Amino acid sequence: MKKIWVLLLTLALTATLSACGKQPVAEIDATKAAMDAATAEGAEKYAADDLKTVNDAMSAAMEEIKGQDGKMFKNYDKAKEMLTKVKADADTLKAKTVTVREEQRGNALSALADATASVTEAQGLLENAPVGKGSMADLEAMRADVAGLQSSVQEIQPLIDGGDFVAAQEKAEAIRSKAVAVSDEVRKAQMKMAALKKK
Repeated sequence: MKKIWVLLLTLALTATLSACGKQPVAEIDATKAAMDAATAEGAEKYAADDLKTVNDAMSAAMEEIKGQDGKMFKNYDKAKEMLTKVKADADTLKAKTVTVREEQRGNALSALADATASVTEAQGLLENAPVGKGSMADLEAMRADVAGLQSSVQEIQPLIDGGDFVAAQEKAEAIRSKAVAVSDEVRKAQMKMAALKKK
């Protein structure tokens, strides 16, 4: 009877050690899949710091697994916990990446709309700009500037389509700023001309 108990105890212990001693392949695969999904959404571009943190945590989990691989009695419980956290962080990173990307896209589209409106306004003001003595050369220069800005506006949508939202926004804001400066110059000239007419 004692031999049977010893045998059963040995079998139970072996089963327990075997359960703890198997490399967590399913967890590794699930975690890698979650990380790949975040990367596919553009984490490298839109949340690079967070992606680095997740990659570092994955490396630490793999080191833990490697450490257990070299032991006679393996226990991957800590590695499984680490992988579970990395997977959760990767899932969060994917969601954050989508949010940041869409936010940047929205900002770029808004900046493009503002730039387009500002260039159109500057063009309209130039068409009705007062022509006075010595102002013709200035008007031609401003018209050339606005024509250049119109060409530059056409370069923004391809940047947005390519996912380079920050560059698109910066370019659009620079165009808008220049267009507003032209409009301000024309308005000053109009006010000056109106004041001269009153005299």
